[in-house]
Amino acid sequence: MKDPVTIRPVATEDFPLWEPLWNGYNAFYGRVGSTALPADVTQTTWSRFFDAHEPVHAMVAESSGRLLGLVHFLYHLSTTSIAPICYLQDLFTVEEARDKGVGGALINAVYERARAAGSPRVYWQTHETNRVAMRVYDKLADKSGFLVYRKAL
Repeated sequence: MKDPVTIRPVATEDFPLWEPLWNGYNAFYGRVGSTALPADVTQTTWSRFFDAHEPVHAMVAESSGRLLGLVHFLYHLSTTSIAPICYLQDLFTVEEARDKGVGGALINAVYERARAAGSPRVYWQTHETNRVAMRVYDKLADKSGFLVYRKAL
């Protein structure tokens, strides 16, 4: 990438450029075909980014008018902090942007936003097989040691 990368909040007119990134992110985690997210989930997710009453936010990495990556994050209350905690929920970059600092720039932008919002911590999770991303994450954050348990209802 010769042109500089800008990290900025997503804009309503970005949908046609954001959606392929979103689809790529979901495909990476196996949400395709019969397990793909329903279209109404995508539309609701998109609309939440622009609703001031929702705690969900999005930023994109852009270079030369092209979106190279996305990050979605939200704030939630916690029993261990007075200020809301920031959860980085989704992070994705296009293949050619990997190992070029784009993912790290998106994470650092979330750090800045969370700090400005008074959040004491940013955290996220990734799949144990996502070794490439973990090389970046290990430089930017500490592993908590916690495992995630869940039950579909």
